[in-house]
Amino acid sequence: MPATMTGPPTSDQFEEVSCYACGESSCHDLLTGQDDLTGKPGDFRFVTCASCGLAYQSPRLTIKHIGAYYDDEYIAHRKETEWGILTRFYQRGMDKHDRQKDQLVSRYVQLQPGDRVLDVGCGSGSFLQRLRQRYQVAAGGVDFKNLTHLPFFDGVEFHEGLFYEQPLPQDHYDLVTMWHFLEHDYDPVRTLETTARILKPGGHLVVEVPRLDCVSYRLFGKRWPGVQAPQHTVLYSKKMLLKFADRCGLERVDYLPYGAFPAYFYLFAGTAFKIRKGQGINLRKAIYPYFLGQLLLTPVLWFERYLNLAMQTIIYRKPV
Repeated sequence: MPATMTGPPTSDQFEEVSCYACGESSCHDLLTGQDDLTGKPGDFRFVTCASCGLAYQSPRLTIKHIGAYYDDEYIAHRKETEWGILTRFYQRGMDKHDRQKDQLVSRYVQLQPGDRVLDVGCGSGSFLQRLRQRYQVAAGGVDFKNLTHLPFFDGVEFHEGLFYEQPLPQDHYDLVTMWHFLEHDYDPVRTLETTARILKPGGHLVVEVPRLDCVSYRLFGKRWPGVQAPQHTVLYSKKMLLKFADRCGLERVDYLPYGAFPAYFYLFAGTAFKIRKGQGINLRKAIYPYFLGQLLLTPVLWFERYLNLAMQTIIYRKPV
């Protein structure tokens, strides 16, 4: 598929998928998602496994054709640094997101100089650069797209392509993080098995994903930002996320019904997606009502971790 899309993807660009959890092909329709964020054309079918209940996208775009949906309009790859009078607030928001990731990790892992950290689905690399500068760790990132032209990759080892195909050494990393990566993955079981292999004994894995059985999904349905078609391949409930991760050979340390990513984004974007109905949103225009709404909902957001609004996080440890 060309980078500039002139129409929806065609049937020969899709592939049928069996359930990632149990391998069964029998399923029931769940919803039809669209690219609500950028408005690229296409309808994408999500199903529920008739055997185990996992929600996933089938058919899905092949690896060869999904790249057109990860262009410069994709939110994690956007290059803008200038947002007018709200630039300072935008930068503060991005910095806060990385701080909250750091704070969450620090509850379970005390990073030391020289520790090896790998962020899978690293996007712009800003979180890795924060850890590198604050803790003097050896930082590495993996992403489907080469983003090393961005400024945060100075001193960061970067791997381009599919995580489970990278030649990463065994028993090597003290910490592996996946911030909103596993729901994009084309083989999440293999990814978790790879993580168990490359972690040092005593090393930790932190995974954050949207939670299907949450308040915001009940509010927005097929316009829920956690659907994010066609990039998201799997929609994880708490039960299914734990079922996946518990079998990868790691010890579960904790489960959190929230994450570092702001649940407010899901409330705002879900409302916008409902209004726009698949036409996409202009982030430059949306940033003004975004910050206004965040200000108005601040009292509610203080209790985010108790409300099961959108996110979930798991922490695992490799046995010594």
